[in-house]
Amino acid sequence: MRLYVLGFALGVWWLQQQAQLPPVHAYWLALPIVFAAFAAMPIYSLPWHYVRRIAAIACCIGCGVAWAAWLAQSRLADELPVAWEGESIEVVGVVSAMPQAYERSVRFEFDVEHVLTPGADVPTHIAVSWWGTPERGAQRATLPALRAGERWQLTLRLRRPHGTLNPHGFDYESWLLERNIRATGYVRAGPDNRRITTFVSRPQYWIERMREAVRARIEMALTDSPYAGVLTALAVGDQRAISQAQWQVFTRTGVNHLMSISGLHVTMLSGLAFASVFALWRRSARLTLRLPALKAATIAGLLTAVAYAWLAGFAVPSQRTVYMLAVVAIALWSGRVSSASVVLCAALFVVLLVDPWAVLAPGFWLSFGAVALIMFVTTARIAQEHWFLAWARVQWAITLGLIPLLLALFQQISLVSPVANAIAIPVVSFVVVPLTLLGVVLPFDGVLHLAHAVMSACGTMLEWMSALPLAVWQQHAPVPWTVVAAMLAIVWMLLPRGFPARWIGVAGLLPMFLIEPAALAEGSLKLTVLDVGQGLAVVAQTRSHALLYDAGPSYGPQLDSGNRTIVPFLRASGVRTLSGMVITHADNDHSGGANSVLQAMSPQWLLTSMAAGHPSIAQAAAATRCEAGNRWQWDGVDFELLHPARENYAREKFRGNDRSCVLKITAAGRSILLAADIEQKSEREMLASAGDKLRAQILLVPHHGSRTSSSADFVSRVNPDIALVAAGFRNRFGHPKDDVLERYRMLGTRIYRTDLDGALLIEMGGDAINVQRYRALYRRYWHSALENPDLPDDDIE
Repeated sequence: MRLYVLGFALGVWWLQQQAQLPPVHAYWLALPIVFAAFAAMPIYSLPWHYVRRIAAIACCIGCGVAWAAWLAQSRLADELPVAWEGESIEVVGVVSAMPQAYERSVRFEFDVEHVLTPGADVPTHIAVSWWGTPERGAQRATLPALRAGERWQLTLRLRRPHGTLNPHGFDYESWLLERNIRATGYVRAGPDNRRITTFVSRPQYWIERMREAVRARIEMALTDSPYAGVLTALAVGDQRAISQAQWQVFTRTGVNHLMSISGLHVTMLSGLAFASVFALWRRSARLTLRLPALKAATIAGLLTAVAYAWLAGFAVPSQRTVYMLAVVAIALWSGRVSSASVVLCAALFVVLLVDPWAVLAPGFWLSFGAVALIMFVTTARIAQEHWFLAWARVQWAITLGLIPLLLALFQQISLVSPVANAIAIPVVSFVVVPLTLLGVVLPFDGVLHLAHAVMSACGTMLEWMSALPLAVWQQHAPVPWTVVAAMLAIVWMLLPRGFPARWIGVAGLLPMFLIEPAALAEGSLKLTVLDVGQGLAVVAQTRSHALLYDAGPSYGPQLDSGNRTIVPFLRASGVRTLSGMVITHADNDHSGGANSVLQAMSPQWLLTSMAAGHPSIAQAAAATRCEAGNRWQWDGVDFELLHPARENYAREKFRGNDRSCVLKITAAGRSILLAADIEQKSEREMLASAGDKLRAQILLVPHHGSRTSSSADFVSRVNPDIALVAAGFRNRFGHPKDDVLERYRMLGTRIYRTDLDGALLIEMGGDAINVQRYRALYRRYWHSALENPDLPDDDIE
């Protein structure tokens, strides 16, 4: 049974790695074979027993593929037609989840009931943003007070699921698919937007209303308290109010999994209910005669898990935990707990049966990996250990066993995590969570204040541990085979006492740390134009140096391109610190992620045209003004600033985009010109001052392809073979403009675009320029089928 479930899981995982779904008629071809194989399996006397067993496993793999493909096909069929992207569509539906309010918008999920626009087709479940301003003094609010369960008539502008796509980055489109959100968009202002019904009485909306009430109760009782956001996250799964500084502390100490409704909390609370009911039930002879205490406790534990998961909005991680606990409950109820590994495999089968996209989530691998490690070091042991030794063995197994997965998924591990979790897990799970849930139902605030005081004390301890100089180990993304070797080595190291030479397993861990990404040759350049939406971030790497050119936009108070895209990419690429950083000018789409990068990567210096009082300059170790003529060389690669000239800083009308730092990089006899947001005024000045220096084989198209840039004379002087456009998908400015792109097409220039191609990976060295499109390299069946009209489909040169 174990092998069959693992085969099914392998088939599900394989399907999620495919660029396209297999044909529909192929889904069910494996079913007759499966039935035939299983029918033959009981005849063990036949000499073909092992062959039949292998065939059965292969059929289970086929079933996993077929099942995951069929569900994917069904979910992808509910889509927004391309023709209706960006068009105004009137719909009637219900706010299906607790709205998330931000400074200038409110985001909510919406169940579409009716489409009023003739001919329009809209998915049944979408995510919508409503932009406006809150009430401020005499200023009237333009944002509505939305509540879950309300029925609204809205005019929407939608687009198909799309997200930025970068190496080692977050795949937003897979996240939307797993949550069955098949379109995103915004509410278009107009008189037809109106509330129809204040509440639609359905079970799921009642639960969301209850979650809203719990959130409001905590916010009212703990106004301006620093850990109120943590208590809200623990009660209803809303992590929005946890500050970025707190998240950094939790991540560095390895307890970030505790600061929301996680599988651990659901399991702990379920276990507490199980133990309490079991202890009390068995004291009553009458109750025990009606129902054994074990079965009563099993029901109580499962119901507690379901209730807590529903309070969390039944998010995907808590769903997986409920399915796992349901399998355990069935095993306990039926009295067929024959093996812990069988129960774990049954839980794995149920989770993948309900949610085949779970294999895409890091939490899936970490949760099942942790449970498997606990079972490995605690079951089938002869000697009875002291409880403290057993607890220490489990902590050691989890700490050691999850290292390969953590390095593969996040490229970092917390060295203080064992101590931090040993303290935080019992405090948060057994004290803070119960007190928070109790406090929200009691009519007075004392219990909530007590929960906050305990969480605050725990947070102070975590802050101290986070500040330790060696709190975190960070490194490059390990080569896949080294991760497998490390996992096998850890299994060998965790074998019971008596197995010989367990220490040899240490040798299996070393390749994961010692084998680093291949270094570039002397004089070679690797350039990555990251996909940060409507903004710019470029990483230039030589043999032993790395430079960041602009840091992309900020998306909100706690989320920006720096912490979301740039820093994960740099760490996974093996960059521990930046040799230098250039922020071309102060616009948000170029400087929004700078502070996050400065804090995480500690660049040795900063070049910028921003004013002296900018916060990023104050945070930098050494800041210098961009001036034409500045040049340096790293590993045989030349860097030179061509703009702005020193006198431009004294010109009052010469500011903003026209002060953008323009950088030319030359490697192996070829050049790339990074032009940031310069406009035609700057282009004319550079044509006069830089002359032939403007010639480059690759040009980063100025100002995202705006009509204010890329004048005919400038394009002709640069005469690029390759043009790179950094722009957001369907951005509100309409960048890049087609008439601007036509100037490059007339020169025979190949045009690559981050909005259509994802991150752009360029290597310059030897006799060739190699350009790769990440959306083509990392193609998955759920990704938007975007075609770059300026490139053939197979253009990876």
